[in-house]
Amino acid sequence: MIFKKLKTIAILACMSLTAVPTMGQDLLARQAPIDKKMKAVDSVALSRLIQTEQMETPAADLYEDWNNVYAHKATELPDTFRIDLRNFCMPTDNRVVTSNFGRRWGRQHKGIDVKVYIGDTIRAAFSGKVRMVRYDRNGYGKYVVIRHGNGLETIYGHMSKQIVEENQIVTAGEPIGLGGNTGRSTGSHLHFETRLCGVALNPALMFDFRNQDVVGDTYMFYRNRYESESVVANRLRGVGGSGNNVGENEEDLELAIAAPEASYAKDVKFHKVKSGETLSSIAKKRSTTVDELCKLNHIGKRIRLMPGQILKYN
Repeated sequence: MIFKKLKTIAILACMSLTAVPTMGQDLLARQAPIDKKMKAVDSVALSRLIQTEQMETPAADLYEDWNNVYAHKATELPDTFRIDLRNFCMPTDNRVVTSNFGRRWGRQHKGIDVKVYIGDTIRAAFSGKVRMVRYDRNGYGKYVVIRHGNGLETIYGHMSKQIVEENQIVTAGEPIGLGGNTGRSTGSHLHFETRLCGVALNPALMFDFRNQDVVGDTYMFYRNRYESESVVANRLRGVGGSGNNVGENEEDLELAIAAPEASYAKDVKFHKVKSGETLSSIAKKRSTTVDELCKLNHIGKRIRLMPGQILKYN
């Protein structure tokens, strides 16, 4: 009798011990969806927090401070910097560029002028934070400066009215002002600047007003060649540019990127090597000799040419 009782107790003990892991597994199974939901909530909250911080201090790695004194103050440029052009909005619907970036009337024109009429809506090119809303009667007129998370600062000048405030967070495409003719201006237009670390970059390097688009998902900035690229960008997308013509001008742009001096030394010409080409075929195509190609490019006759390689040929 006692033996049976002990046996029963032993069996019940074993059953209780095996039940513990099962109950634990059931508890874990019930808890898993909750953990998953909490993880999703945490991820969303974290994402929103990161986004808010980025909007509060856009491009913090490039800029040492946030001030409302200078529209632009040049600081040290990085050697290279990838500028994200996604999620953009053209600042105006107008497609007519009336003045290019660069030398004009004996001085540097640091932006692009786009034809707008008084009262036309001007929009933020990218999401960011408004740094300045000011009036400069001898320059920009009524203008707005916005700092963006992609590293750029954009300036919108000669507006008739600003409709944002300093330190206001704006999204790409949000109206920030109205077209006008204030300040140093000879007619209603939008003066549009893109700056990196306070240094003016040609908007045509990134924006194609004629086609109401950007040139790509990103623009790779190189400190040692952005000026030469700017010259070609004007030819492609500025006043008198080729627009949709992607023939020789598109090749010129590629050459300028690979060989910046081509934009300045007009008497020097370059050839971009295509797949299957040899020194002999290039020499024949460019009406020169293999010896001359080797001399100009400091290469040997047995060099293995790579597609995309740039060679001088005169």
